[in-house]
Amino acid sequence: MKVAVVMGGASPEHQVSLASGRGIARAISILGHTPIPLVIDAEGNWEDGQHEAIEILQACDVTVPALHGEGGEDGTLQGFLSQLKVPYVGSGVAASAVGLDKHLTKSVLRAHGIAVTPGVTLRGADLTDTEAAMQKLKAAGLDFPVFVKPGNGGSSFGVARATDLPTLSPAIADAAVLDPHVLVEREMVGREIDLAVLEFPDGRVDTAPALEIHSDPGQPFFNATAKYDSSATRFVVPAPLDPALADRLRRTAIEVFDVLGCEGLARVDFFVPAEGEPVVNEINTLPGFTPASQFPRMWAAAGMSYAEVVDTLLRTAVARR
Repeated sequence: MKVAVVMGGASPEHQVSLASGRGIARAISILGHTPIPLVIDAEGNWEDGQHEAIEILQACDVTVPALHGEGGEDGTLQGFLSQLKVPYVGSGVAASAVGLDKHLTKSVLRAHGIAVTPGVTLRGADLTDTEAAMQKLKAAGLDFPVFVKPGNGGSSFGVARATDLPTLSPAIADAAVLDPHVLVEREMVGREIDLAVLEFPDGRVDTAPALEIHSDPGQPFFNATAKYDSSATRFVVPAPLDPALADRLRRTAIEVFDVLGCEGLARVDFFVPAEGEPVVNEINTLPGFTPASQFPRMWAAAGMSYAEVVDTLLRTAVARR
C-alpha cells in the first residue's frame, strides 16, 4: 500500500509529532509498504502546499494522522480527510474533538458513571479574576495543591502545580496562553498507570499489559522534561498490579474507549490513589508513537513489535473504511 504519514503541525507538540511520524514511516517500510511523509510546519502550512497534499492524500490507500494536539488530534485533520474520502488510522471527528478537550472528556465520562479527576474549568473573566477563580475552586471542594493545565493539548505543555494563591495566578495565565479554557484539578497522590487500547481488524478491542510511570524525582511532576529529556524517569511494564485491579483498569479503559466512540487506538491514563477508587486522568486518541513511547512499550510487553502494531492500525483502518 501507499501510506501517507502526516506529521508536525502548529501545536506545541510539533517535534513530538515529527518523532512519532518518522517512527511510523520506518515501520511502514519494514512492512513492505511505501510511506509518503507529509509535513505540516510549525505555522500550520503544508510543506508541499495544500493542493499537492490533497492530490497525494487521495492517491494513497490509507493515511496515518500522526499529529498530536490541536490541529490534528482534535478532529480538524480527521474532518479534512473525511471530506477527501481518504481512509485514515484512528478515531473520527467527534471522538478526536472530545478526547482532546479535557473538560468535555470528563463531562462525558462522568455522565456515564466513570470516575475522573475532580476539577473545574475556568474561562473568560475567571482567567484574570483570581478571587472568582478561588470561589469556583472552593465550590468544587478543591484545595491546594492543584494542577493547572490547558483545556486542550498534551505532552504536559502549559501544565503547572500550584500550592497557594501566589502560584495559582501565573499558572492560570501560562495555561491560558495555550487555550482559552483552563482546567484546575485536585492533586491525586498515588500511582500513575497507563493502558494502551487497540482495535483489531475484526472489530475486537483489547488492552496491553498496564504501564506504571515512575517520574524523575528531580522534577516537580511528570512534566515535559521528565517525559522527553530525563534519564531518571522509568516506565515499568507490566505494572505490578493486583489481578483484580488490573482487570478493573482494563475494563474501564475499554469502556472509556467505547463511551467516547474511539476507533483504532487510544491511551487511557489513570491515577490509582493509595486509598480510594482509581480515576481516569485523560485519554490520548493519538498517543506518542516513537519506539520509546508508552503505547508501543505496552504492546511490546504483549509480544507485538512496533511494526506489528502499525500493521494492525493500517489493516483496521482499511477494514473499517
